[in-house]
Amino acid sequence: MMTYVILFGLLVAYKANGWLMALLPATALISWGLTDLMKKARTKAWKRFWLIVVVLVDLAPLIYFKYTNFFISIFNDAFATNFSPLSIILPVGISFYTFQAISYSVDTYKQKITYDVSLLEYCFYITFFPLLFAGPITRTDTLVPQLRYKSPIDGKLVNLGLWLIILGLLKKGIVADYLAQYTTNMIFDNPADYSGFEVAMGVFGYAMQIYCDFSGYSDLSIGLAAIMGFRLLPNFNFPYKSRSVTEFWRRWHISLSTWFRDYVYIPLGGNRKGKCRTYLNNFITMLVAGLWHGSTWMFIIWGALHGAALVIHKFCKSLFLDKIKDNIPVKFFSWLITFVFVLVTWIFFASKNMDDACVVFSKIGTDFDWAYLVPFVGARTMWTVFALLAFILHFTPYKWNEKIKEYFVKSPWIVKLLLFALAVQLVINFSQDSVQPLIYAQF
Repeated sequence: MMTYVILFGLLVAYKANGWLMALLPATALISWGLTDLMKKARTKAWKRFWLIVVVLVDLAPLIYFKYTNFFISIFNDAFATNFSPLSIILPVGISFYTFQAISYSVDTYKQKITYDVSLLEYCFYITFFPLLFAGPITRTDTLVPQLRYKSPIDGKLVNLGLWLIILGLLKKGIVADYLAQYTTNMIFDNPADYSGFEVAMGVFGYAMQIYCDFSGYSDLSIGLAAIMGFRLLPNFNFPYKSRSVTEFWRRWHISLSTWFRDYVYIPLGGNRKGKCRTYLNNFITMLVAGLWHGSTWMFIIWGALHGAALVIHKFCKSLFLDKIKDNIPVKFFSWLITFVFVLVTWIFFASKNMDDACVVFSKIGTDFDWAYLVPFVGARTMWTVFALLAFILHFTPYKWNEKIKEYFVKSPWIVKLLLFALAVQLVINFSQDSVQPLIYAQF
């Protein structure tokens, strides 16, 4: 079974990347081999040496394909040269399988993985096709043990997988793609052409779009894995409910935020070397996270803003926030500040350059008028419905979501089939001329 899944994963990679897919098996073979050498090393110094080697080897293709032109532009600006950017195509999914490879090597070095992982198991782990395009980043100890101790088919797990697939289709195929028509394809392409109210709606819509886009893909990935008999960890936990930036990063893209915590923040020293060093480590980690998202200054600014917000929250928390009574007004105010901050930072994330971001801020700050509300809703009724529906459903009580999921799992198979068919039909009905690409696939 493992061989067939590996071959299918390579076929999916080939369809997405052409012959650049060769990087995937090459990464698997080289990373596993170097990690095996590290395990066999007799001294800690040699183990550390091989760890550095394997991490650098894993990162080399990612750095070349993702950051070469960024470094060339920095060099040109610094030394007034005019080196032309190279014609480089970023292989889809390279960041995600690179991070999975690094996590295996580091966890092996730290003896968190106490069992031998065969080459076949490792290739399965790296090439598992539901995770190839946009994660979630899965650790070895989540996937490999399930390969070894396969239990009989779990009907509840299969039904749960189908439920997640339906949710993923609705989130990505309908809401995210429909919102993208206005947010990504219009507002953030030419913000100067719209009023402040329209631009503000575009920023709000983008927040809903990126959430539904990536959480929808995560639901599809986790659901598909569940149908195959594998339990993967959830990747989103209603992040816009957060009442602090710290909480936001515990709910948003959980697999990525925990990866940066375990393999960047903690190796930098974590919170073990005093408050000032903790603040610095938080800030550096978010800078790295910003750079990971893309090789432009916009993503670095986005990461720096979140890093600064984490530092400010932790500083204020120890200074006076813990002393404030946690009542309803405080909870609402905390949520509002956090949500507005996240919206503001999405502007840098979505804008093509700083000039466009400044136009967005200028339009909202100087040209915002509620008089546009009625004509906007009249002109973009369905868009408004989808944006508000995504927002409202995001804030439904957790127990309601669990009950609906439970009802679906226990429902007759004919009901499940009809709901799945309905979801597919809705995607077809609301689809546009071309499917919007996954936002996180570019990272």
